[in-house]
Amino acid sequence: MSTATASITGVDFVCLPTEDFERASRFYGETLGLPYVKRWGDRPAAEYQAGNLTIAVMETAAFGQEFRRNGGPLAFQTDDVEAMRAKLQAAGVRFVTDVFDSGVCLQAVFLDPDGNPLILHRRYAEAASGPEAEQPEPL
Repeated sequence: MSTATASITGVDFVCLPTEDFERASRFYGETLGLPYVKRWGDRPAAEYQAGNLTIAVMETAAFGQEFRRNGGPLAFQTDDVEAMRAKLQAAGVRFVTDVFDSGVCLQAVFLDPDGNPLILHRRYAEAASGPEAEQPEPL
C-alpha cells in the first residue's frame, strides 16, 4: 500500500494495563461478564468483547512496559446503570461515585482491581446540536 492511500480505518482494540493478569481476567470475564475472545498465545494478555469494542487486558511487565493505571476512564454502555451498579457492588467492585446525571446520560464511576477507572453509562437524551456541538478544527 502506498503512503498516499494509507489511512486509519478504525480502532481494533484498546489496552487496559494490569499487574496481575489472572486477577484481571477474572474481573473482566466473570465479574463484568464480558465475552472472552482470545488469549495472546502464552503471553499474559487476553481480549474481551464489550459490544463493538474489544478490550485487551495485558500484564504490562511481560511486554517490557512499566505498569501505569489508565488516566481516563473507559465507559461501558448499559441499559440500567443503577441495577448494574448494585450488581457489581454486591460482587465487591469499588465505586468512586454514586450514579449521577450529566443532563444527557446517567453514569457511575468504578475501578477495576488495578485501579483503572471505568464507567457504567446510559445515554437517555440526544447529543447537543448547533453551535455548542461544533467540532474543533483538525490540527
